[in-house]
Amino acid sequence: MNGGKSEADKLYEKLVREELGAWLYQTKKKPSLLNRLTKGSQRSLNNLIPEKIHQAITFAIEKMVKGVLVGNEYIGPKPYPMEYLRLKEFKARKAIRFYKRTASVEGAVTGAGGILMGFADLPAFLAIKMKMLFEIAAAYGYDVRDFKERVFILTIFKLTFSSQKTRNETVTLVENWNEKAMELPDNFDRYDWRTFQLEYRDYMDLAKLAQLIPVIGAGVGAVANYKLTQQLGDTAIQAYRLRFFAEKSPIE
Repeated sequence: MNGGKSEADKLYEKLVREELGAWLYQTKKKPSLLNRLTKGSQRSLNNLIPEKIHQAITFAIEKMVKGVLVGNEYIGPKPYPMEYLRLKEFKARKAIRFYKRTASVEGAVTGAGGILMGFADLPAFLAIKMKMLFEIAAAYGYDVRDFKERVFILTIFKLTFSSQKTRNETVTLVENWNEKAMELPDNFDRYDWRTFQLEYRDYMDLAKLAQLIPVIGAGVGAVANYKLTQQLGDTAIQAYRLRFFAEKSPIE
């Protein structure tokens, strides 16, 4: 089937399997005491926020995310046809390098403006991250015009920017994607946006709060956006590796 595969490609896949195993071990760890305490504190704060505010935030994030996902429906990159993992990942990492630099510049610009410009960072940074995931999906040969592939992108997003408990649950979904995808909603209106926005907001509040402070905000925004984009890209690579190996023939 894959008789033309070089020794370099075989070795690359062997090393990737080892990397993937180590990543899965870390991702599946039980939440630490600090993680549970932090999540508990955030839950307490969220309970103090009026329900109308939660609804407004959920609506805003839902519209922003859907706007990016649906808005790119006809301009998404075409799936990369190459079958070898090494070449797929070369293309994926190239996209990560580009978008993390773009995100860093965006974070510096909005961070320099303090609180008012800081609010503008949310939709701009969100769009950058989603576009990067589109490029990574295409690098691994998936067509982002497919609704299920867009849900997978949201799943990667959730796997990256959530509590350890939610990551434990989400990685199981990724591992069994071919089976679980059949149970997913067939449109974004049925997606659980409330949970999505709470997890994302809690994670990003911790990571980017200092970006709203004038003067130091530019530096914080640049570094935070750079690191968060790299983190999202790394998670995406591991998620697509899981699918790559799940779809391979056992004899390959």
